[in-house]
Amino acid sequence: QVQLVESGGGLVETGDSLRLSCVGSGGSLRPLSVGWFRQAPGKEREFVAAIPWFGDKSYYGSSVKGRSTISRDNAKNTVYLQIYSLKREDTAVYSCAATTYQSGFDNVSRYGSWGQGTQVTVSS
Repeated sequence: QVQLVESGGGLVETGDSLRLSCVGSGGSLRPLSVGWFRQAPGKEREFVAAIPWFGDKSYYGSSVKGRSTISRDNAKNTVYLQIYSLKREDTAVYSCAATTYQSGFDNVSRYGSWGQGTQVTVSS
């Protein structure tokens, strides 16, 4: 089973942009769809974005749609999540996860491999 490690989080200011990375090891991400989720203190885990292994369509949660981009570099076994115009409500632990499912990418239960997460804190 592929292991995932996130990086790129940190303390940023409102309006900044941030690029998070999700690196796979112990296996290739090429045949897997990868999703990003986030969880703020006291809140449910929230779907952020997903990129399937097939096709060229990506999926975004309503909270980041229009100001985020998910992409993958199979040669580097890495999936990226870039978020623009960051808001205080984007503060959360961001985790990536991998799945073999071909639909329902916003469903947490469809993902088998999870990273440990990276903290993003947005200050005003």
